[in-house]
Amino acid sequence: MPLSDALRASFEARAPLIARLAAEQTDAYRLFHGSVEGLPGLTVDRYGDLLLVQTFHRPLETDELSALEAFYAEALPGLALLWNNRSKSNSRILNPLTSEQQAIAETPREFRELGVRYHFQARHAGQDPWLFLDLRAARRRVMQEIAGKSLLNVFAYTCGVGIAAAAAGARHVVNVDFAESSLAVGKDNAKLNALPIRVRFIKSDAFAALRQYAGIGQPKVVRGKRMPPFPELAPQQFDMVFLDPPRYARSPFGVVDLINDYPALFKPALLATAEGGTLVCCNNVAQVDREAWLAQLQRSASKAGRTVQDVEWIAPEADFPSPDGKPPLKMVMLRV
Repeated sequence: MPLSDALRASFEARAPLIARLAAEQTDAYRLFHGSVEGLPGLTVDRYGDLLLVQTFHRPLETDELSALEAFYAEALPGLALLWNNRSKSNSRILNPLTSEQQAIAETPREFRELGVRYHFQARHAGQDPWLFLDLRAARRRVMQEIAGKSLLNVFAYTCGVGIAAAAAGARHVVNVDFAESSLAVGKDNAKLNALPIRVRFIKSDAFAALRQYAGIGQPKVVRGKRMPPFPELAPQQFDMVFLDPPRYARSPFGVVDLINDYPALFKPALLATAEGGTLVCCNNVAQVDREAWLAQLQRSASKAGRTVQDVEWIAPEADFPSPDGKPPLKMVMLRV
């Protein structure tokens, strides 16, 4: 199928969703999901007044980029379009920009999701966009559940879940991330919104924070080796804990491994969740089977002396189609 035809088919399929999102004060969504819509490795996302095109398998040919620009100039006139080529294995942005394009890429912008305002910049010191759009469904569920409750948002990145929760009436929100640059964006996002509470931002390794909140504690010396400095936190349980770790990461405090060892994170997150509370877990590794992963979480809960009372799967919304019902991103809400 020609690229322009694939773009048109995906755009027409999203028309009802886009109308609903606009009514909900949302102007950020995926317009083209290439892995299931005709061109694997190509994505087109709208963030407010800018369209972000990304390639992950191979660069765009000149005629493909021209087709993209021509189609969206007609379908969504007035929006800027920028391409980030991330087709190398390290996912780094490769393609240079003209001075005019660079100005567009580095211009601070705003967009809205479910009435909450967020900052966006097409190019910045990192690689990924400042809000992952496939997590909208989870942010929506958090907003529906969180009024009057406390939230711990771990691996918070730019704190989208925490800002959404505060906007929806949470009584207490804590965002934990190791990257000061990500937390800085989260703080700016908080300032964008007239939040009814003061949101907390903690720069910390997730293991150190979770173990302290869970009451397990984080020693300053482990097997004779002094740990890097970390903030000291008192044990505390939250009504909701949101856990969205990267696929793999290693630090002196532990190893994040979503394929082989999710329980290493799950156990302290569970112990930091109050009895009768909710733990939202995310796993973005496509080859992890959904039911096997859930069984692993349930076994881990049982070993920790807690019972999973109820399970609710959260599916990505219609701009992230999954014909086989097995989206790469798995999100599950556990009542514990």
